[in-house]
Amino acid sequence: MSTKLPKVGLLAGSGWSYDLTGGVISHINPANGKVQDEVALAGPSEVDRAVQSARAAFRVWRAIKPSQRRDILGRWTALVKEQLPAHIELAALEGGRPVSQGSDAHEWMAYYTGWADKLDGEVISGNPAAGINYAVPDPYGVVAVITPFNAPVEIAAMTAFPAIAAGNCVVLKPPEVTPYTSVLFASLALEAGLPPGVLNVVVGDASAGAALVSHPGVDKIAFTGSPATARLIMQAAIPGLTPLMFELGGKSANIVFDDADLEAAAAFSAMLALVPGSGQACLLPTRLLVAQSVADRFTELLLATVETFKVGQPLDQETIMGPVISEASLRRILGIIAEARASKSGRMAAGGERLGGDLSGGFFLSPTVFTDVDTNSRLAREEIFGPVLSISTFSSEQEAVAKANDTRFGLAAYLQTRDVSRAHRVANELQAGYVCVNGFNNLPPGAPFGGTKESGFGREGGLAGLKEFVRPKTVFVNLQ
Repeated sequence: MSTKLPKVGLLAGSGWSYDLTGGVISHINPANGKVQDEVALAGPSEVDRAVQSARAAFRVWRAIKPSQRRDILGRWTALVKEQLPAHIELAALEGGRPVSQGSDAHEWMAYYTGWADKLDGEVISGNPAAGINYAVPDPYGVVAVITPFNAPVEIAAMTAFPAIAAGNCVVLKPPEVTPYTSVLFASLALEAGLPPGVLNVVVGDASAGAALVSHPGVDKIAFTGSPATARLIMQAAIPGLTPLMFELGGKSANIVFDDADLEAAAAFSAMLALVPGSGQACLLPTRLLVAQSVADRFTELLLATVETFKVGQPLDQETIMGPVISEASLRRILGIIAEARASKSGRMAAGGERLGGDLSGGFFLSPTVFTDVDTNSRLAREEIFGPVLSISTFSSEQEAVAKANDTRFGLAAYLQTRDVSRAHRVANELQAGYVCVNGFNNLPPGAPFGGTKESGFGREGGLAGLKEFVRPKTVFVNLQ
């Protein structure tokens, strides 16, 4: 290991402090199950300090010329790109993400840096003739950003960074189980010259999160995580009617039609469903719907692909799939697998076991595939958040669309076909915020991304992702 774990503390204003009131937890490396650090946590009092710091900085930050904001954000982006190897290694150490999976946080930052001096208003025609109306984008003020364990800095680059680019100040709460990449991210902001208080960081547990989302000094909340936690945040936001942006869970369907390139579709479907984050990502196509006429051949090709996956230590460049985040997560996933086998809601065709040998100390699960899955079962309807793929079949296009939409989620959907007309027709019918045909574009920063139904509301990416953090303010000037 060449990268040292940074010391975790509270960033509220100009520097880090480490005398915190939220207790201490042992950080466990998911690749070996060993304690590698003791992490001090922020409590409600530190949350209040961070919010007050952001409120004090807001008047300063919004008054800075957009071109100056652009230059500061550009330096921050350059430093993050320069430190990319360290970030990737820290992500492996804190959460078990293989170094081979890289990071695109700097790409999102570069995109929104370009928008920092281009967020314009508009002049509005109207009466009386001797007056003028104009609308300007007005930042909210203090934005609370809560990120998930699977990609804390990438999500911060998609949410906290555009919020700052739009003129807001941010209190960032990364998860306590993956804090180190966020500490590096924030330290580089200070090094780049971001004014004190524009970005504040509180690493804490659920009590810190509750204090943050209920704080009267927070003007908007951006949360990425589970629908269950989102409901709690909504309740906390009620007294102040605090605006919300949610990017939540998914159980994304992947429809394979009989005219698809089966070899390409099988390789793609296996890789994207199981490998990224060891299946711990919200938009993965973990629910396969395959045309009955090609199901046997497709499944054979998919299982052959799964057999090639190298599961191993995250710091090994040859590893493409690492551990899940914790012992508790591993046991939960194994429980779902055992329940599916006992209830015969699917036939296990691959995996389904904790890996032993050199990997026995970590939280490693073999990539798991179930076929003949009952579409009403837990396997087909619940976001498992692990390397488990379910395969069901359909007989017609109408049945495929109906099954794909029969879910409480609506984040992403995928389809594999050579028929261009069918691709457009089915994409139009799928109830999802992001639809991919014959591949995956890895969320380009310029494209809006977000969900429907229980997958949330609001958008990350593109101009829509920037406008999440401003409100149009209309001004009338009487010229008489």
